[in-house]
Amino acid sequence: MSVLPAEARSETPGVRLFNKWSFEEVEIKDISLTDYLQIRNPVYVPHTAGRYAARKFRKAQCPIVERLTNSMMMQGRNNGKKIKAVRIVQHAFEIINLLTDQNPIQVLVDAIINTGPREDATRIGSGGTVRRQA
Repeated sequence: MSVLPAEARSETPGVRLFNKWSFEEVEIKDISLTDYLQIRNPVYVPHTAGRYAARKFRKAQCPIVERLTNSMMMQGRNNGKKIKAVRIVQHAFEIINLLTDQNPIQVLVDAIINTGPREDATRIGSGGTVRRQA
């Protein structure tokens, strides 16, 4: 068993997605979503094969990039082809990195935050009466 020298160990990076992008510099700007966007436990590849539907709210513990990958493989002919979906996500992240020079995980988190609902009043009408509800 060989042990790395101290200078080599200090240069060894932590867990990075696809061995390229770090989870450490990603920050979630919306505090209401911090429990649901899982970036605390970094993964090399978004394929953990976890049972996240077994209990209520366990889906929130699934890494956010894996949730993107899982949602991409739900369309007809791509159904169940996770390796293909992982490869598509990897290529998309490389394109995002080339075009924006940002961490693609941060771009994904910001996009999810922008799609979240905002507080607003809606009109609820039934039987000719209309009332406003926040």
